[in-house]
This record gives sequence, C-alpha cells and structure tokens, in this order.
Amino acid sequence: MPNVLPLTLLLLLLLPATRAMAQSATAPLTLQVAPPLPNNPAAAAAVPPPRALPVDPDTPDTPITPQAPKVAASVKPTGDEALSLQIFLDEAQFGPGVLDGKPGRFTELAVQAWNEVNGYPLEDWVAVVSAARKAVPTPLAVAVVPDSVKDWVDPGLPTKYSKQARSKKMSYRSNAEFMAERYHCDVPYLVELNGNRKIDNLEPRHSIIVPNVQPFHIENISGSAYKADDTMSLRHAVVDTKLNQVRIFEAVPAALVVEEPGSDPQPGAPPRPNRGLIASFPITPGESRFIKFGTWQVRNAVELPIWRYDQQLLDTGKRSSDAESLEIPPGPNSPVGIFWAGLTKPGIGLHGTASPETIGRARSHGCIRLANWDAIRLPTLIRPGTSVEIR
Repeated sequence: MPNVLPLTLLLLLLLPATRAMAQSATAPLTLQVAPPLPNNPAAAAAVPPPRALPVDPDTPDTPITPQAPKVAASVKPTGDEALSLQIFLDEAQFGPGVLDGKPGRFTELAVQAWNEVNGYPLEDWVAVVSAARKAVPTPLAVAVVPDSVKDWVDPGLPTKYSKQARSKKMSYRSNAEFMAERYHCDVPYLVELNGNRKIDNLEPRHSIIVPNVQPFHIENISGSAYKADDTMSLRHAVVDTKLNQVRIFEAVPAALVVEEPGSDPQPGAPPRPNRGLIASFPITPGESRFIKFGTWQVRNAVELPIWRYDQQLLDTGKRSSDAESLEIPPGPNSPVGIFWAGLTKPGIGLHGTASPETIGRARSHGCIRLANWDAIRLPTLIRPGTSVEIR
C-alpha cells in the first residue's frame, strides 16, 4: 500500500465516522456545460427540444431516504478493518461512498461488485475482508496540508449561483473541506480522527490523520478534454436509478450479465467470475420527472467544466444569448463538480458534485452525479462513444 504523500508517515490508530458541505449541487437536467458537437448533426436536429419546467438555480436538492443496509451488522467488519475494506474497494474502483469506517449500503454494493468480478457469492464478506486485510494493513496515515491549498480555498465563496457567476473559481470553502475531499471522506470524519480544534484551524503544512487512500489531487487537474479511444469508447455503462449506482462494463471480454447485482439468469448455478465488470460507483440521479431513460452515448468529456444556466433553454429548448444566461465558473464546488461527460441526449451527463455526502441521499433537478474523487476516474474508464443505459 503506497504512502498517501511522499513524505508522510503511516500511522495505525484505533479511533472509533458525515460532512455537510454548505453548497448544494443543483444541476438542472436541460442545462449544458458547452454546446455539444453531435456525432450526427442531421439526427441531432431531428430530436425535438426537451420539455422542461422553470428551475430556480438556487433551489436546494430534494432530500431522499437512502436505501437501508441489507446485510446484518454482525457480518460486517468494524473499526480499522472496516476502513481497510472501504479503502480496498475504493482503490479497486468499486466505490463504497464516503470513507468513514462504517460500512453502509454503498459498501454493500461495492462488496457485491467485487464478489461478482471474482466469482464469489454476492453476499459473501469473508473473501473480500480477507483480501482487504492483506492489501490495506494500515488504513490510517498522516498527511500534510499542501501549499497548493491556498489556490483552491475561498472562505468567502457565495452560496447563491447568481453571485457565484461573478467569482473566478468555485473553490472549497475551508482547508478542512479541501483535505476531506482529497482523502475521500468528510469533515466530521476528519474531526473524529483529529479533534475539532485541529480541523478548525488547519493551515498549510499542518499534519493530520486521514484514510490511507490514494488522494484526489485537485491541483493536477488541468481542464483537459478527452477524445474517443479504441478500447474505452466501446464500453457500456449502466446507470441504475433505483440502486443509485453506475456500473461500467468492458466490451471485450463481454460481461456475463449487464443487470442489477443479484440478477441471476441461471438460478442455482454456481457463480462465475464476471470479468466484464470493471468498475462501479455510487451516484445521485435527478428527480424522476427529469430522468431520461434509455440508451445514449457519451458525446464529450471535459475537466473543470463551466456550468451554463439558461432559463430560455429550460423553457423552450433553445439557447438564449450569452448576455441572458448565467455561467458558473469551474471548480470543485461547481454544481457539476470537476468533470462532465455529456451524453447524446442534450443536457444530460455524468458529472461531479459539490456535495459528496449527499450522493444517494438527495435528488437534484437534473443529471447523474458522482463524488469528485469518483468522477475524475471516469475518463480513465469511458470516453466519447461509450454507450450509457439509464434504467
């Protein structure tokens, strides 16, 4: 297991784990980050404009009750072993959600995905816990707040989009928020590990205890746009709006099943490794009235997108002039986070979020969002041309 930072010291601690970012991430379904370039202009022109309801850009998300865990607590590991399991799954690209040492429903789904790929019964926890224990023997580490935090934190960032449009960057609001997202957790968990005083007074070059996970380096994101790829463009992604999960499948070898976890085309047959499944992540879908079920393709993929709010587009399906629209600058606290993968259905995309702790616990007005640390992995898995089924 590599160190979290080159100069950090690994530290194993036993400390008995959710952050409430002030910004709610509201991404209306019919909004577009930038004018898409259709693969087939004639076909795109034939698509009727989407019907949309007026949306207040400052309207908060709609809270929902997340799916309750379905595995008995007695089956799950606790303490450091639970955190090791979450880190192991995270780094295997089966996202367990926010790292907190308390396995919930998203950890259960990640365990199922790992079992499916490796040929174990979906509800078995013995093999995955054993593998995690060996792979992540030290689940906690000491990390140093980097000097780059100064470039990505703005305590005075407005909360209203109408004012954010005049900002230069949608930065983090605190050094604690920066470090929590960097290590795939939330501020309350950092407080649990380090105490309020230390987290409330974080400064560059201070050291704190964090989950020993591969960090999300916001300072390395350059705003790249990603092109089609011979392998990744042939893959298939399934967005399950009931499970709140996106599952990504390889084109070759073909997946044995492209169904919900637990779907068994041959009841009673022993499980076989499903090597076609390569990743899964928790998601938050939009409100049911905005979800566009069906199969689409990834049209574009960009880092640090600008979010364009356009009421005329929402009302009529036609873009207004730039003077009449509202552009929210890029950054980790943007409504679309740090990455956008737009689909061939106009205005629909997979993207990041300003509020990772709300994934699976609130519905936005629009698209499919992931925690920024998961969203930044999408261009290593899917590219323009990848088919995306929303079900």
